[in-house]
Amino acid sequence: MQNRTTSVRVSETAGPSGKPITVLRFSGDITSTSKETVLGTYRGLPPEVKRILLDLSKVEYINSSGIALIIQVLMQARNTGQSVQTFGLSDHFRKVFTMVGMTKYTDLHADELSACAAFTE
Repeated sequence: MQNRTTSVRVSETAGPSGKPITVLRFSGDITSTSKETVLGTYRGLPPEVKRILLDLSKVEYINSSGIALIIQVLMQARNTGQSVQTFGLSDHFRKVFTMVGMTKYTDLHADELSACAAFTE
């Protein structure tokens, strides 16, 4: 299997309340080599960001190290009072994320619209 480089594009959209949602759009594979990209992008967000949407629809592969990186992001977000919603996972990775307990930190949605609608604040 060829490792596809991880990239993250940061954009912004508006939630149902009109408040901004910062979207992290991942592509490629998320593995141990993705640490700087995943954590660096998250840590580079402005402190006023309160709503984060993780778009994993263009991610083809996530290994255990990649899952650990996403968990780090989710835990740091929770510790700083940020709300995170996630969408775009394949059925397989939805099952894996649920099994490892990531749903304690983020809800898993089928699409961007339902993920945005889940931000209630």
